[in-house]
Amino acid sequence: MVEELNNVHVETPEVGDLVKGFVTKVEEKQVIVEIENCKHTGIIPISELSSLHVEKASDVTKENDELDLKVLKVEDEALVLSKRAVDAEKAWDDLQSKYESKEVFEAEVKDVVKGGLVVDIGVRGFIPASLVEAHFVEDFSEYMNKTLSLIVVELDRDKNRVILSHRAVIEKEQSEKKSSLLESVTVGSTIVGTVQRLTDFGAFVDIGGVDGLVHISQLSHNHIEKPSDVVQEGQSVTVKVLSVDRDNERISLSIKETLPGPWANITDKVKAGDVVEGEVRRLVSFGAFVEILPGVEGLVHISQISHKHIATPHEVLEENQAVKVKVLDVNESEQRISLSIRELEESSNASDEDYSQYQSQEDNTSGFQLGEMIGEQLKKLK
Repeated sequence: MVEELNNVHVETPEVGDLVKGFVTKVEEKQVIVEIENCKHTGIIPISELSSLHVEKASDVTKENDELDLKVLKVEDEALVLSKRAVDAEKAWDDLQSKYESKEVFEAEVKDVVKGGLVVDIGVRGFIPASLVEAHFVEDFSEYMNKTLSLIVVELDRDKNRVILSHRAVIEKEQSEKKSSLLESVTVGSTIVGTVQRLTDFGAFVDIGGVDGLVHISQLSHNHIEKPSDVVQEGQSVTVKVLSVDRDNERISLSIKETLPGPWANITDKVKAGDVVEGEVRRLVSFGAFVEILPGVEGLVHISQISHKHIATPHEVLEENQAVKVKVLDVNESEQRISLSIRELEESSNASDEDYSQYQSQEDNTSGFQLGEMIGEQLKKLK
């Protein structure tokens, strides 16, 4: 409807028309706007400001803002307008496009409710708790007013239903990062990572968005019962890449190969002539392997086991037996150590033989003197 007032065309909008309004006053429960070339005052009830619940109108708009509005009702002195209806109309078209293209966009969390988060994207968007993060979140209060990157995972205009996901964005980023890392990582390279979790068979280490497995056998040069004996979750570790299976997205790592081996600088730890304690680890036909330092085994050749002749090492030794050995030779370059048990036994036996000879001489001397004495006595009796 068009009227003429003081030679100025004045229009009276009708229900359903779209108009532009300039905010002249913000009250607690409504907003007053001026519409150009219109004699009616525009009123936006607080319920028509946003698709979300609003406590006070000033949370949504302020004086002098220009708003796109839809006419809901025409009264004698005022127009009842809606900002929410215009925003929703624009939003649905935009959301449909985003849904079809899987576009990532950002929105601010406006409310934390039971079961998830609420955002205002022209319409009410809901992020279920299970779609907020890739990990479990116990308290969502810290997400209030936080801006999140999202994608639309479900859209139903008839039911006014919009389901969003932040988790999907994170998982997509992780997948892309993982693919990139799997392509770039090379066997033999050394990387610093973080222990993510421990299992009975090893430790999973994050090396920049991808978890690789350090098998329990690759955790230490020494034998260990369980991974927690040497590493803990959250610990920073240096690992060496052993293998990369890009098809199955698996990476094998080693901590052991980044550490000095038990044979490193072995001559500073043990040398020929030393007498040390060890433990029999293995018995073979030609001798016994004795561990004298963690991860360091030496060979006691069968000829060096006993001063007596033996057919097999099993005659005098058994596995896990503690023994004292003498170091005969150390070859660091070939990682070989020659040991002897016999030399220590021979030394002990030699002492026994010397003592036996001494005792024999004592007995012989005493026997000779006693015989002489008895002979003298016999002569006297005669």
